[in-house]
Amino acid sequence: MALFTELPVYKDCYDLLLKIYGLSKNFRKDTRYTLGEGIKKEVFELVLLLYRANTNDDKREHLIKARERLEVIRLSIRLLKDLREIPLEPFVQLNEHVEKISKQLVAWHHKYS
Repeated sequence: MALFTELPVYKDCYDLLLKIYGLSKNFRKDTRYTLGEGIKKEVFELVLLLYRANTNDDKREHLIKARERLEVIRLSIRLLKDLREIPLEPFVQLNEHVEKISKQLVAWHHKYS
């Protein structure tokens, strides 16, 4: 079993979390404390699910939950763009991170299905 912090998917999730923290400083107050905090919590929970998947024998349940969290994150990022809280370029960058994470989760899930 690989060290959790050495997994590429973990590193990508952590990078996503850092980007969201950086962007959320510029959100309007109402968005920062609702959607901003919510998306940070979702990404943090995603990281915890990756840890659980890596340390448990039955990884499927945790990977399914991780993929669901990722869809909530994807929806939240789109909402941020539609509310004009983030410009197009950061939106594209965030979605590239999400897509990269999604592909890794799908591959990991198929490996244990």
